[in-house]
Amino acid sequence: MALFKLYFEGDEGKTRSIAYYDSELSSLRWEDGGSVLKTLPLDPSKPIKPARIEPGKKDIRVLKIQLGLNCNFECSYCNQKYVPRAEVSAKDAVDDFLRLLPSWFSGGKNGLGSGVRVEFWGGEPFVYWKTLKPLAERIKQRYPSVKFSVITNGSLLDIEKNDWLIKMGFVVSISHDGPAQNARGPDPLKDSSSRFAILDLYSKLRPKNRISFNSMLHAGNTSREDIQRFFVEATGDPHVPIGEGMFIDPYDSGGLACSLPDRLSEVNFSRSTYGEIRKGKATNFHGVAAKFEGFIDSLRQGTRLAEVAQKCGMDQPDNLAVDLHGNVLTCQNVSASATAPNGQSHKVGHVSDLNSVSVSTATHWSDRSECPNCPVIHLCKGACMFLQGDLWEAACNNAFADNIAIFAAAMESVTGSILVYIEGPQREDRKDIWGLNGVPATPSPRKKIIPLVLA
Repeated sequence: MALFKLYFEGDEGKTRSIAYYDSELSSLRWEDGGSVLKTLPLDPSKPIKPARIEPGKKDIRVLKIQLGLNCNFECSYCNQKYVPRAEVSAKDAVDDFLRLLPSWFSGGKNGLGSGVRVEFWGGEPFVYWKTLKPLAERIKQRYPSVKFSVITNGSLLDIEKNDWLIKMGFVVSISHDGPAQNARGPDPLKDSSSRFAILDLYSKLRPKNRISFNSMLHAGNTSREDIQRFFVEATGDPHVPIGEGMFIDPYDSGGLACSLPDRLSEVNFSRSTYGEIRKGKATNFHGVAAKFEGFIDSLRQGTRLAEVAQKCGMDQPDNLAVDLHGNVLTCQNVSASATAPNGQSHKVGHVSDLNSVSVSTATHWSDRSECPNCPVIHLCKGACMFLQGDLWEAACNNAFADNIAIFAAAMESVTGSILVYIEGPQREDRKDIWGLNGVPATPSPRKKIIPLVLA
């Protein structure tokens, strides 16, 4: 059991209170034993099925199709930058993929794609337009109830593609880092033709709630308030939806360079993030809202820690990533030719034998020493499951710095007080979450501690 003693301060630090948070049972009680918020009664007959990486894939609910890793941008923190390519012949691959599809894909609840989301991934998916278009059309013809989604940098959009995306019922996400777009490459919103196409698509899909801008936070892009302001100004929509929106996981040296460099930087980021959330400056970030609300729901429902799935969902049997050869992959960001940090191939099986798929490339959060002893595991959900060593450590630091702010905001919402200190089995340097008693790290030359405003 991971039990955390939470210390709170009230308005202007005049009152202090203590609560106990049990992450294993998602219970939150005051020091005298009283519940902090009303919880739903537990159903003793409900079985607890631990979320684990088990062999086999079945009853596919999320199908991620990796078209290839080529891209016309070069993002500095790209998680695919150094992944070996495994290119295929587009026409033959599409034909072969579709021919085999009914043999391993049941078609959802009604056999026509109901309850299934098919995601098309790159690289940049529209680099593969001549593959994407016939592939999606023929899948839709066979499974008319299926839902489609795609993430694109937007630079290759035009009216023809827009009309097709709308007709096919796609949910579209535009990858763009707002004021720090230079970390990704060219800004398509500064090019007249691509800007016109992006805003045209936005105007047509926004009323249908089928489009968002996806931004990542990194060392050069730490303010959700600034990102939100950028997209409000770009679209003229004060409620423009922003997806992704969490701090990057580093997959290589480029990602490490974009990570928070030391504990002082992490504390500064946590402070500013907490301030933006509690002042309503990040309301358009749907991922933050989902985490905030989901965590409070976990407290009300008593969500067992054992049931928490990995962040990406790829530990679940109904989530499947494949390439056009039918190779099953650890996730959509790797190829069948790539090797994980533990030396295992990212090709973890083939669709011809889904029962034998075995993800030996990854480490579930429950098998790491840090995760079960961390207060934010219900929010973080273990970062990236195939990272190891320095990359994992940086991912963990980034994720904690971000999620502890959401954790504190949720705690303030249910207690009315500000969380200042956490005693428990987590790392010693993370207990004083705002660094109020100093930060044991080499100071960053670019940042300084900002006083915590409690009012």
